Amino acid sequence: MLLAIDVGNTQTHVGLYREEGLLEHWRFHTARTATTDELALIFSALLALRDLRLSDVDAAIVSCVVPGLSQEYDQMRVRYLKGKGALVGPAMRTGMPIRIDNPRELGADRLVNAVAAYDRVGAACIAVDFGTALNYDVVSADGEYLGGVISPGIEISLEALSQRAAALPKVSLASPRAAIGRGTLEAMQSGVVFGYAGQVDGVLGRLREELGEEATAIATGGFAGAIVPHCEQVDEVDDLLTLQGLRIIWERNGES
Repeated sequence: MLLAIDVGNTQTHVGLYREEGLLEHWRFHTARTATTDELALIFSALLALRDLRLSDVDAAIVSCVVPGLSQEYDQMRVRYLKGKGALVGPAMRTGMPIRIDNPRELGADRLVNAVAAYDRVGAACIAVDFGTALNYDVVSADGEYLGGVISPGIEISLEALSQRAAALPKVSLASPRAAIGRGTLEAMQSGVVFGYAGQVDGVLGRLREELGEEATAIATGGFAGAIVPHCEQVDEVDDLLTLQGLRIIWERNGES
């Protein structure tokens, strides 16, 4: 069995695979100061929900955007999985040429999403990840990573709004009843939901125009469910896109 682990700035998403089949997946808050042993305890508890132990796992592939945790996950692999596994990085075979100025700048999660999106459609595509940041990653019809767009994520915007505007409260993300908010909370929800939906549609339109061809837009990430229903340019939503990309990359590196 394979653990596919996507370590984001806010959440960690974990998938348990047996060959190509997803057995289970979990999300938990990313603890930036977690140690190797603490991570092992977290995964042991999750696996216990399936009557499994960490020793039942054959390997783990990890995409990590939190530098301080990369070493801890690598040590967990060494200590608890007999060294079987890998961290996604520039040396891994992904099957996707990277056509940006400095490939080493590319975040592991963005590359993984691009690989998964292209594997899914086999044509030009754009992965839109609604995470701590809102990432758009563009792949050509020939399967080349061309670059993308990064903007502040929804949670960041909500926190900044309440912190910098003393009279505005914190607000949960929910679908507004209408664009015209009848109160402060509804007005804030409308601004975030419809504002981000408009951003997504606008950015996707520009990216497709630059590509000069139609491209399938696939959304993923924890906040996609709140925004995508109000978008016109997103074709599909796949909450498991990053996990699938990790599994695909693991297989392309000669592992199964």
